Amino acid sequence: MSERWARTLLSAYRLAGAAAYPLVGGYVAWRSTRGKEEAGRRRERYGFTGVARPRGPIVWMHAASVGETNAVIPLIERIVGYGIGVVMTTGTVTSARVVRERLGDRVIHQYVPLDLKPAVSRFLSHWSPDLAIIAESEIWPMTILELGARRVPQVLVNGRLSDRSFAAWKKRNHLAEALLENLAHVVAQSDVDGERFAALGARPVTVSGNLKVDTDPPLVDRTCLAQLSGDIGTRPSWAAVSTHEGEEAIAADVHALLKKRHPDILTIIVPRHPERAETLLALFAEKGLKVARRSRGEPVTPDTDILLGDTIGEMGLYLRLTEIAFVGRSLVAEGGQNPLEPAMLDTAVLSGKNVQNFRDAYQQLIERGGARLVHDRDMLAGAVNFLLNNEGKRREMIVAGRAAVEDMRGALATTLRALEPYIQPLIVKARLEDASARRR
Repeated sequence: MSERWARTLLSAYRLAGAAAYPLVGGYVAWRSTRGKEEAGRRRERYGFTGVARPRGPIVWMHAASVGETNAVIPLIERIVGYGIGVVMTTGTVTSARVVRERLGDRVIHQYVPLDLKPAVSRFLSHWSPDLAIIAESEIWPMTILELGARRVPQVLVNGRLSDRSFAAWKKRNHLAEALLENLAHVVAQSDVDGERFAALGARPVTVSGNLKVDTDPPLVDRTCLAQLSGDIGTRPSWAAVSTHEGEEAIAADVHALLKKRHPDILTIIVPRHPERAETLLALFAEKGLKVARRSRGEPVTPDTDILLGDTIGEMGLYLRLTEIAFVGRSLVAEGGQNPLEPAMLDTAVLSGKNVQNFRDAYQQLIERGGARLVHDRDMLAGAVNFLLNNEGKRREMIVAGRAAVEDMRGALATTLRALEPYIQPLIVKARLEDASARRR
């Protein structure tokens, strides 16, 4: 694709978005009926808001989902601490709840506008941000182009490009360059990610490490933890967390294999998408397994086979109930899920081999001895059985994982240094406006 055609395509995208704008209401309404949108806040997706813009400089921070939101919270706290206002956008109901619970009224939360010119323009005209910070891999053409047209500096933090995304953009390298040239700075998670962004035309690029390493471990309700820990008692246990379709069946089969050697074994299964719970209950029933469903508060009894973690925001609870955790989206799907939280919470980490999205984190965990890869169901069962039978080796993996996480820290400091040229003028502006307001 030539540069001329790339720009023509982006112009066509802009026009198509404007034409499609009147037609998306039905789609947003449908998402609302499925609980994927807050019914009372649907207009925010079109750029409307009932919140007045506060005085002073504003940073627009965007994180798509829960993982990205948690990753940037320490960064947001630093920016707010400088006296700079933050408008935080997310794309999911669950991430909005995380913002509300962890940041409260220190930021203004809005749902991210649809990547259509009327919605983006309305959002930007109201909030008039001085700086836009985008987390991870959120590359929305219209949003990027509109910010560029308004000369708002854009910085991508904790940036990553999966193997699939990079291959797709490489086929459209001129299109990628036409978009990425609007970014003032890219702060990438790893050397590989940094090289990929640079290859697509991003300048400058800094490698920071993963911001998720610099977050605190997931919180837990201590009362719930004490109750479930008491129910489980001294039973051997393991967890399969952030599982995707097909991995729950594997975990159930592993449970059956382990039960031959550990008759009182408890398996904790936490699906990535809790709305699949009914399907999973049917699957476990077919296998003759007794299930305690967390969302219903069902107790774990001595004959419970599976604790089904079909809730959101309780990963800190589930991981504190065991010392062995398999991290999903790695055996039957591609990409993997974040292994850092299990490592932070003192578990020996197991995973399938498809961990491209967290390649750097897994590489460091494996090199230190805090994680092991398994290739199939039988290998997973063997690894869990080995760790159940060898407390010393299990403890070695736990200690090694925790040490690896500590060694990976520092991404926040690097990111703040990269942001300094854009943040420092806003600090000065905020102080001047504050002083002016006090003199009135």
